[in-house]
Formats: sequence, C-alpha cells, structure tokens
Amino acid sequence: MEKQSFLTDRLLPIGTIVLAIIALWYVAAAVLNAPFERDNAARNGTTITFSELLPKTMAQDRPVLPAPHQVVAELWETTVDKPITSKRSLVYHAWVTLSATLLGFAMGTVLGILLAIGIVHNRAMDRSLMPWVIASQTIPILAIAPMIIVVLNAVGLSGLLPKALISTYLSFFPVVVGMVKGLRSPEQIQLDLMHTYSASPAQTFWKLRWPASMPYLFTSLKVAVAISLVGAIVGELPTGAVAGLGARLLAGSYYGQTVQIWAALFMAAAVAALLVIIVGIAHTAVLKRMGERA
Repeated sequence: MEKQSFLTDRLLPIGTIVLAIIALWYVAAAVLNAPFERDNAARNGTTITFSELLPKTMAQDRPVLPAPHQVVAELWETTVDKPITSKRSLVYHAWVTLSATLLGFAMGTVLGILLAIGIVHNRAMDRSLMPWVIASQTIPILAIAPMIIVVLNAVGLSGLLPKALISTYLSFFPVVVGMVKGLRSPEQIQLDLMHTYSASPAQTFWKLRWPASMPYLFTSLKVAVAISLVGAIVGELPTGAVAGLGARLLAGSYYGQTVQIWAALFMAAAVAALLVIIVGIAHTAVLKRMGERA
C-alpha cells in the first residue's frame, strides 16, 4: 500500500513533468536547428522534406540546441568511456571544480558563522556590519571575479585559492543570514530561564542558542554549497583555465561545441545535487543525534 502510494504521489507526477520537459526539448531542438538544414539544402539547390529534415536536426555536430540523446551520449562518453585521468573526462574536470568548491564552502561557512555570532552578540556589529554584508551581494560576481583573480595573481597567488575565495564570497552570505536568524530563534522565556539558572553567556550560547540554530544552519548550508559551485565555475572563466567545468564551458563556447557545453552544465547540476544531498544527510544525522524525532 505504501509502495503504491509512493508511486502515485511522488514518482508519477515527477515522471510526467520530466517526460513533458524532454518532449518540449525535442520540439525546441527541431525548431531551432531546422533553419541551418534548410539553408544548407538551399545552398545545394535542393529541397528538403519534413521526414528528411527532422532526423538531421537531431544529429547535427554543432546544433543551436542539442537534442537530449546527444547530451546523454556526450555525458556517457566523457564520464564512462574516458579514463578519469583524461583531460577530456568530465569526472576529471568536475573534481578540479569540486576541490575549489569545497575549500570555498568551508571558508565561507566558518566566516559566516563567526560573523553571525558577532552580529548577534554585539550591537555595534549588528548595526554596522549587517548592512555591509547585505550590500556585498549586490555586486555582480561576474564583475568582481576578474578583479579578485588579477589582484591575487599580482601578489603571486593563483590556482585553487582565487577560485575558492570567489566561492567564499558567494557562500558566506546565506550562512550569515541563516545563523543570525537561528541564534536569535530562542524565545525570551527560554533566555530568562537560562538567566535564572545563572548561566554565563558562553553557557547560554552552547546550551541554547547553538542547538536552536542547527536547523537554520543546515538549511543555509544547502544554499551555500550549491552557490559555492557556481562561484568556482565563475572563477575559472576569466583565468582561461584549462581544467574544470568552467574550462569546458569556455572551450565549448570558443569552438561552437554546444553539446559539450550542455554536457558540462548537466555535470555541474549533478555535482550540485550531490552536494546538497550530502548536506541534507548530515542535517538529518545531526538533528537525530540532538534528539529530534521523525
């Protein structure tokens, strides 16, 4: 009974939406790729029928919009058929980007938590720092990323650290906002109770504020880890990197390899989904350890 309910309530709606998206994708690919085939036939002085046109739009080497099966074939070739040490392997490029993502995510998480603690416990930091934290996110990352790369290169820092710093810049913000909300989530009556127990500020923090902030922290971390990946990819674009998912996107755009671009995008989406799932598993484990009941 539960299995049938799961199929009807979860898998059927999701499967229907996925099939609809794939169908629309095929239609869009046929429409966008058709002009090239018609122009090619006109240059050769021939006419092309619909039955001839449709298969050609699904098998172009450099389509405007690749068909789903072309992207799947490219993903299979670059993840399964290629050794992971190959420079053409998406697994290799994903690992290069992932290393910068994880480093930037770790630094952004630590920075965000420290800033949130200072903002909650210091009125001056709350009034002076929080507006700047919010304002920092109004600067487009595409504008600030080249500046960070150039400045760090000028002082001899290149490679992993500049990309990680860009990830840090993006990921610390949701952590700050979530942790400030979480650390302030205990009600006044709970704070008064700690006061009646003569609890010190440190005891109030570790026994009340910190446990109360955990759901907010992990919710923020899910956003932060995904946006860290975006930061790492963006950090690879202005450097002319030869490795990483950003490098694959650049190479695909330079040579008009749209199938390669879409495959790299799907690989990035898969990596982001995996990272969010891992954070979600950690979230469940921590809250269960703290005594939360399902």
